[in-house]
Amino acid sequence: MSPPALSSPDVLDRRRAGLLLHLTSLPGASANGDLGWEAHNFVNFAADCGFTLWQMLPVGPPQASGSPYQTSSVHAGWAQLIGLEPLVRDGWVDRLPPAPFDAAAKNRALRQAHARFRQHADNGARRALDEFHARNAYWLDDYVLFQAIHDERRAPWWEWSKGLRARESRTLGQARKRLAARLDYLVWEQSVFFDQWRALHEHCARRGVLLFGDMPIFVAHDSAEVWARPGDFDLTEDGHTRNVAGVPPDYFSATGQRWGNPLYRWDRLARGDYRFWLERMRTQLRLFDIVRVDHFRGFDAFWEIPGSEATAVNGRWVPAGGDALFARLQREFGRLPLVAEDLGVITEEVTALRKKYRMPGMKILQFAFSSGPDNPYLPFSHSRDAVVYTGTHDNDTTLGWYKALPEDERATVDDYLGEPGEAMPWPLIRTALGSRANLAILPMQDVLELDSGHRMNTPGTTDGNWRWRFEWQQVAPALPARLKHLVQLYGRAPSG
Repeated sequence: MSPPALSSPDVLDRRRAGLLLHLTSLPGASANGDLGWEAHNFVNFAADCGFTLWQMLPVGPPQASGSPYQTSSVHAGWAQLIGLEPLVRDGWVDRLPPAPFDAAAKNRALRQAHARFRQHADNGARRALDEFHARNAYWLDDYVLFQAIHDERRAPWWEWSKGLRARESRTLGQARKRLAARLDYLVWEQSVFFDQWRALHEHCARRGVLLFGDMPIFVAHDSAEVWARPGDFDLTEDGHTRNVAGVPPDYFSATGQRWGNPLYRWDRLARGDYRFWLERMRTQLRLFDIVRVDHFRGFDAFWEIPGSEATAVNGRWVPAGGDALFARLQREFGRLPLVAEDLGVITEEVTALRKKYRMPGMKILQFAFSSGPDNPYLPFSHSRDAVVYTGTHDNDTTLGWYKALPEDERATVDDYLGEPGEAMPWPLIRTALGSRANLAILPMQDVLELDSGHRMNTPGTTDGNWRWRFEWQQVAPALPARLKHLVQLYGRAPSG
């Protein structure tokens, strides 16, 4: 799959505005938003508002927590993001399940589509599937085998039999033969996901909208990549994590965040010419025009937490190999259209690494109005090489944040913003769009004026996250014109 010829690294160097909305938050009849018609409708809405960016969260297959930042593959797409409407249109599925329908109903429809493909697909369709498999074999073969064994064993890979855990060739050969039907289905499923992604990406290109993705720095322990190349990670001989990733206590949590991901063996990554990262970046650049690198801090130094610790408090900073990595990526791909998530306590070394590779950083306006005029998130401190947000998926909605502020802090916000006549969140939306930062991103919840009940994620918690969805009924008829006026007013309108 090749991206439309719309984007290049210089997309970061001109004023743009966009919306932050994960695919799962789109409306629709299925259990979560997907790549069907509503994704195309949202692109039309964004373009009608004057936006040229659509930012979303990672799109890989999530694990039990539902977090898009913990996936079973850093390459694969989540099958539940496949839209059924295109499959009905093309005759692979009879009809949509009765609305609303759950993940099981979608899976039944996908199995029907696969069976019909195997019975009725013409030579061109079969050849396209074979070509997709060949182009993506560098990750696809490991992923489908991992997923098929995982479905069979219903246990994390380090609890599989020794032959499977250690990837002994004879044992894997037996598994491929035993699970051949399942492997065939999973390859087809991924081809459908990427076909629908390409269709969406092409529609974005026609409407002048760039796709802005998100790449977590770390990889889930129970994932195809860690199983396939355990030597790249800090694991014991039997596959358990020796030390795990996270962040120390901060704004979001008094005990820090213990993510539990295995840490990289940077020495081994270097000896392998950073193959893992080259392949990972190649996939991301096929999916997205711009990629946000989550937890950029960890490329300079990472917070190492002993695996036995229940919280992130008793960790330590350990130097990472980010400089050599980004130099290698730059040699391979040229200047990369990357944005660095540089929130939290950021050292001079982290900032220097970001600037060396010309990556914009992030400015969150909800963080701006405390600690006085030296606060780097205040609008007058913004630089052009930045992406400004009212808030991110980890923040409360702007209206919820504002209502929850103590009275004196709310008064400070109002005073800074000039006692605005508009109700929140519009004053902060105007501030973001008026920032010197080249890119400005508004969460969909903010343009819909939604409160805390519509928050996407609360860091450090596990319940109730990642489930928010909007409805078109929430979009006032006058909203596109209002937003388009502001985008033009603040010099962020598309060119041409």
